[in-house]
Amino acid sequence: MNEALNELSIKLKNLPNRPGVYLMKNARGKIIYIGKARNLKNRVRTYFQKSRPIDPKTEALVSKIRDFEFYVTDSEVEALILESNLVKEHRPIYNVNLKDDKRFPYLKVTVDEPFPRVLVVRRLKKDRARYFGPYTEVKKMRQTLRFIFKYFNIRTCNYRLPDKKVKLCLEYHIKRCPGPCEELISEEDYRKRVENVLMLLSGRSAELVEQLQDRMHELSDEMEYEEAAKVRDMIDAIESVHQKQRVMADRWVDRDIAAFARSASDAAFVVLQIREGVLIGRQHFYMKIRPENTDTDIAEGFLKQHYMHNSSLPTEIYLSHEVEEKELLEEWLSGKIDRNVKIFVPQKGEKLKLVDMAHANAELLLNELLIQKQEYKERIPELVLRLQQDLRLAKTPVTMAAFDISNLGQDDKVGSLVYFDKGKPKKSEYRHFKIKTVRGQDDFASLREIVFRYFRRLKTEDRDKPDLLVIDGGKGQLSAGLDALKALDIKDQQVIGLAKRLEEVFIPGQKESIIIPKASPSLRLLQKIRNEAHRFAIEYNRKLRGKRTIGTELQKIPGIGPKKAEALLKHFGSVKKIKELRSEQIAEAPNIGISDAEKIAAYFSPG
Repeated sequence: MNEALNELSIKLKNLPNRPGVYLMKNARGKIIYIGKARNLKNRVRTYFQKSRPIDPKTEALVSKIRDFEFYVTDSEVEALILESNLVKEHRPIYNVNLKDDKRFPYLKVTVDEPFPRVLVVRRLKKDRARYFGPYTEVKKMRQTLRFIFKYFNIRTCNYRLPDKKVKLCLEYHIKRCPGPCEELISEEDYRKRVENVLMLLSGRSAELVEQLQDRMHELSDEMEYEEAAKVRDMIDAIESVHQKQRVMADRWVDRDIAAFARSASDAAFVVLQIREGVLIGRQHFYMKIRPENTDTDIAEGFLKQHYMHNSSLPTEIYLSHEVEEKELLEEWLSGKIDRNVKIFVPQKGEKLKLVDMAHANAELLLNELLIQKQEYKERIPELVLRLQQDLRLAKTPVTMAAFDISNLGQDDKVGSLVYFDKGKPKKSEYRHFKIKTVRGQDDFASLREIVFRYFRRLKTEDRDKPDLLVIDGGKGQLSAGLDALKALDIKDQQVIGLAKRLEEVFIPGQKESIIIPKASPSLRLLQKIRNEAHRFAIEYNRKLRGKRTIGTELQKIPGIGPKKAEALLKHFGSVKKIKELRSEQIAEAPNIGISDAEKIAAYFSPG
């Protein structure tokens, strides 16, 4: 620690007396903790003072700190926002982290479009749309979506209106869309429907019903009885749903009741959503924690991460545990909705009963999670767990992907990916790659290309990444793979390089390689994966060369070039088949005239 203090002393002296965010790093330069401060100089220096209060979390953290960096902000609220965003991006091990909620969907209302849509998405974007969720109960979200399309007639198409003119579709004819594509509804009238949807999704059902009742009476006065009947049916449907929901508080009160239960490494949160005095939903979340994290750490971490991108905020939040910076959090939350938001920890009465109910639900969820984790661990082969220990991996490599490049001549350069699940091949996930951007035999550039293409696709399709990426080769190949991940801003992927000569394992950030004993089952598993990737790449390469060789034989015939040879092979499957055909049969292939067909038949005729 003395060495670390000596190295950091200059940086500590130059810290500004301003609000900001600090990022603590370990000896490998990895960010291990992110915090915010009203005064950066005072806050960061406390970590290195002998007189600091001793607690397990701080002791464990300080023992690992070897460097830090910081960002200055204009206010403490700005620092809180930046801290939350950076924690979500880097997920440091000493911060409490909500487990990645990308599996939970949101409803997105594209209010920035002339004729907005309601979409199901799993990623939040920094755009002008309104997001609602996350919906931890997907079935209820689907029911809500069907209700919106049925009663509010919001369009479901993906056209950019009014730029693109299209014909009316089936949705219009079955009265599920008002036809904005053919300008059968004005932008103003359509937006009124969208405003009603926003009220519904915000939990303002009673207010919405009052507005719809006023509209129904207006239509009746104007003798628009058919339209008035439609509004009446909508009111009945909303009230029917509203009556099924449990009344939990005085009318017009919007509250979230949040409680958690914890173990040494996990916390389960339950949030009861009360809008206009009615319980409209229950959300649940899981958080990765450390044994030294206090209940206050967990409660504050949840508030910051859960409400960072939540556009449907209540005016009251009731918690099961105290938070240290209540006033600052209230200021931040109030600024998000331009209304006062208050945080409470009830000690008695009905509000405490609600918190206790949320806590009881959280305990049940935590028990379920712990049982699932134990069952999952028992299902993971010992071999995979041993590999995690030998490589000192943070995450168990249940799923592993390995890349290989095969060069058989200048023109035959391909890549392969093989995929293992729980130590066994999963061939449905195998992939081939033709190298597209690299000229000549440059394995590093070729590897960089296929790693980039594969992970870009995973990112685009929002699919899970493998727990471990195995690259065939040493430091150079590993560096090429890391370059591809960096270009995609992927920072949490576990990667190793496996060099053939001494069977060394290279890990990013470590100067020395890991030598796994030759008799170790872990090494045999890695060799099996690497050899399978090599076999798969060579097999594909030979297949391509075989096709090219066959195509060359056809190109010996006058008038048959590469395109016609390819058309013949695609149509008939093989040269052997073509040899057996008459000229009129050969002419059935695309782009092959009778003249070419006769030349081909004559070329292959025995006489």
